[in-house]
Amino acid sequence: MELLDTYKRPLRDLRISVTDRCNFRCPYCMPAEIYGYSYKFLNKNQILSFEEIERVAKLFVEIGVNKIRITGGEPLVRADIHNLIHPLSKIDGLNDLTMTTNGYLLPSMARKLKDAGLERITVSLDSLDPETFKEMNGRNFEPETVMLGIDEAIKVGFKPVKINVVVKKGVNENSILPLIRKYKGEDHILRFIEYMDVGTLNEWKKEHVITADEIVKIIQKEFPIEPIGENYIGEVASRYRFKDGNGEIGVISSVSVPFCSTCTRARLSTDGKLYTCLFSNIGHDIKTLLRSDKSDEKLKDFIAKLWGARDDRYSEIRSSLSTPTKKTKVEMYAIGG
Repeated sequence: MELLDTYKRPLRDLRISVTDRCNFRCPYCMPAEIYGYSYKFLNKNQILSFEEIERVAKLFVEIGVNKIRITGGEPLVRADIHNLIHPLSKIDGLNDLTMTTNGYLLPSMARKLKDAGLERITVSLDSLDPETFKEMNGRNFEPETVMLGIDEAIKVGFKPVKINVVVKKGVNENSILPLIRKYKGEDHILRFIEYMDVGTLNEWKKEHVITADEIVKIIQKEFPIEPIGENYIGEVASRYRFKDGNGEIGVISSVSVPFCSTCTRARLSTDGKLYTCLFSNIGHDIKTLLRSDKSDEKLKDFIAKLWGARDDRYSEIRSSLSTPTKKTKVEMYAIGG
């Protein structure tokens, strides 16, 4: 029997944050002035072990999940992450195993991830301009290393590589066309994302948002594109293909045109809490259940009841308000966006 929430949305996707640590300090996620060298991240006992993650993943697949995305923080800073990928890739019924990474460690790790069974990879790259990229990663890193990571991912067989670009007005909208000039083609799918009010630390304002429509207009000035259908129900990106037939792009409009009505995603935080919305302020403790000898059936019943009671539609509610909500939300680095 299909597991549905109160709005009849099925549970199909699970995003697993494997670490709260990151080598970047992007202002829209983990600003350096807060997450400095003295900041205390979770210790080893507070985070889920690989064995615990594997067990939870299997249970989610048994109750309907067919796609798992590994996130962070930055997942590649978790030691031996490929040793988690391998058993996950063997789960019966899991159709899609993917990862989102900032790509900085990808040049040396792409082959290990592919050999371990990772099927797809998404790399965040907000600009090709060194100064803009440094501003957006908060660590003075150059974009070339991430670009090498993308090249290596293609080389080892991750085709196409999705490239996520968070677009913030006044910061990197001038990076949209250079990124397309660089990566237009069958081996890459650029996805431009509206700057979102994830977490509470990025001082988000609606006037910082370049809307999906505005992004499309910028692209159309140089690259004629046309909309195409979604790959599956609940896909977050609106898809467009280049009229010359050379590839596609995606635009994610969670601020201007929310897609809550088709959201099929649950999120498991680094410290073992289940969130039923990216913008939630309530996490439901699975770690304690895992560590208290509860049976698989009791764990599945716990998950099923949570999803069955789910009524989240934050983005739709936010869009109807004249002023932004002050709701406290889980920080993005804890659940991976």
